[in-house]
Amino acid sequence: MVNLFRTHIILAAAAAFGAMPVAADEVADFYKGKTVNFMVGYTPGGGYDTYTRLLANSLGKHIPGNPDVIVTNMPGGGSMKAANYTYNVAPKDGAYLGVFSLPIALEPLLGRKNAKFEALKFGWLGNMFRDTHSCVAWHKSNIKTLQDVIDSKEPVVFGATSAGSYGNMHARVLQAMVGANIKIVLGYRGIKGVGKALQQGEITAACAMAVSSLKSSFRSLKDSGQFRVIVQFGKEKHPFLDNATQFYSMLKNPDDVRVADFFFSQSEIARPVAAPPGIPAARLAALRTAFADALKDPALLARAKRIGIDVIYETPERVEAALTALHATPPDVLAKVKKIMGRK
Repeated sequence: MVNLFRTHIILAAAAAFGAMPVAADEVADFYKGKTVNFMVGYTPGGGYDTYTRLLANSLGKHIPGNPDVIVTNMPGGGSMKAANYTYNVAPKDGAYLGVFSLPIALEPLLGRKNAKFEALKFGWLGNMFRDTHSCVAWHKSNIKTLQDVIDSKEPVVFGATSAGSYGNMHARVLQAMVGANIKIVLGYRGIKGVGKALQQGEITAACAMAVSSLKSSFRSLKDSGQFRVIVQFGKEKHPFLDNATQFYSMLKNPDDVRVADFFFSQSEIARPVAAPPGIPAARLAALRTAFADALKDPALLARAKRIGIDVIYETPERVEAALTALHATPPDVLAKVKKIMGRK
């Protein structure tokens, strides 16, 4: 009787321990011979594209089954098109990933009707970098500081990609909160398109110039002084952004700080990666582990160093916590945010 009891325990233990490799094998069997498609919501050459291609080079070897990983671009609406596609159209089998901006992920919160998704239902893999944003002016203009924009008798023309972009959002913040005299022109294709417009004299200045974008897309223009940083939006001064005016130093009351926090805390989740909602739990777990391992991979870090960009891994829980906190913004603060963005 005792031996029979022991036999049952041994069999039960074997079954329990055997379940784990079986699950892992199922994930590997799914990915073996497959291609994982990384869809970036921006044009090639910008910060999002650069980071995604860096990750894609290492991700496949960390996913069970070692699938190929390719990057494609779906620009439109400041990455709104990619966010909608990832949520509603993309296969929910674990072979598709989307990269779009955190401001776009928050558009449903701000009442944007063409944002057809719920941010907290994406399968977030994590974040590739904590960023700080800034605005720059072209060196041939007479704009040397943010105060020059505030004091300008004629509106200073800023360029941006779309209504939901960092470029539009941050320029509107400058208009509303410190009285900057700005005219915003929308419709440029990606941050590289904005940069080209600056160089061609179509616009005088632009926001959405994150540290990661300046390093990955405009390093020579910034280092040569052709891109002149006029304001930075971090709570602490960033050494790469020179001595540009620190926006938070201009705020005089706690309500203004809370409104600014809504806009600029988003930069801390600067390069998030999402899977469509509803993919199998074991595959999502495997993708999250692969994402974390890839961003710590010495080969990836060496490539990042060669191209002059920084990588900072953040967990999916950190992304979800940031989104949850932003969704819990008090109604009075959210009303001010909507007013700045021209939303009802």
